[in-house]
Amino acid sequence: MHSLDYDINLKIKQEEIMDVIIIATKKCNHCPNMSKELDKISVEHRIVYAEDDPELCQSLSIRHSPNLVVDGKVVFRRQPSEDELRKIFKS
Repeated sequence: MHSLDYDINLKIKQEEIMDVIIIATKKCNHCPNMSKELDKISVEHRIVYAEDDPELCQSLSIRHSPNLVVDGKVVFRRQPSEDELRKIFKS
């Protein structure tokens, strides 16, 4: 799978999700947009800044932002569209 792709077959019901994280950098222009898109489709999430947790980024092979991590798995290594998020989270 290309690093900018995601698993098109991945479907997640919100009640099944344990942890949704946006891995961001403090200067990333796209990261606030991803957070707003997740809010819009009612997906609870948190933001972790790469500068504050380099060990997490290293463990997930994250070198740029934004990244969307669901239950410890990188789902997107880029800014997904609202439609892509809706497909993933069945909204």
